[in-house]
Amino acid sequence: FLVCFFSQEMEKLIVCVHERPDALCRLICFPWAGGGTSQLAQWGKLFSDSIEVLCVRFPGRETRFMEPFAKDMTSIANEVTNVLLKELKEKPFAFFGHSFGSYVSFAVALHLKEKYGLEPVHLFISGGHAPHSEGFLAVKSVPISGIKDEEIIAHLQMLGGIPSKLLHNEDMRKQMALTFREDLRVLQTFLFEKTGMDIPFSCDITCFNGSDDKVHDVQAWQELTSGDTSFYELPGGHFYLLKPSNESFLTKHITRCIENAGL
Repeated sequence: FLVCFFSQEMEKLIVCVHERPDALCRLICFPWAGGGTSQLAQWGKLFSDSIEVLCVRFPGRETRFMEPFAKDMTSIANEVTNVLLKELKEKPFAFFGHSFGSYVSFAVALHLKEKYGLEPVHLFISGGHAPHSEGFLAVKSVPISGIKDEEIIAHLQMLGGIPSKLLHNEDMRKQMALTFREDLRVLQTFLFEKTGMDIPFSCDITCFNGSDDKVHDVQAWQELTSGDTSFYELPGGHFYLLKPSNESFLTKHITRCIENAGL
């Protein structure tokens, strides 16, 4: 029964389009606010046999549409950790998160380190502020209840985060606005205060950003690891990572970083 329960839990939370049981390392991807797994899960086809790609599916969307949205960041971090713990203990893993996903990946990594002494071999952060920076505090103070659905959709459209086929479907637009709003609510519950000399990680951290995106407060990521921190700017806006040329750069660069982690 237990085995069956866990595989169901796993199936609910994780999408893996290209299983590679013999891979040396797993790359776990965390999508952006309002987003699902369709784009990042496809990365599984782009990596070599040494890396297996898993994409996290948050509650309230896709096959988890009937589930209530997550209440806070802690519940997401707990769920990901509980479901994936066996896999994370079994072989090395790296995290990639974009925007909202970068904060979720950090929260999960923090929880794993504090509770189990586990950490990724590399943390890849995309389109996100450092979680203890001024930029992040500004995101946390956005008054969610005051934002209209139309404003959310206009914002997402401006960022390039809505497939055009969804724009003309009112139900889809409503659902996207709701999902985005709920993800922002989760983000605002995330508390991280860096205290003094405390450095949570020892893995390398790489930060990616779109050259036309707003400037993210990324330098402070350096304070969160004793490993190396690198910064890359790729052509494009907030969703630069969906351009095939950037996708190709990202997958090659991530592969190189993971291979250099000396697994």
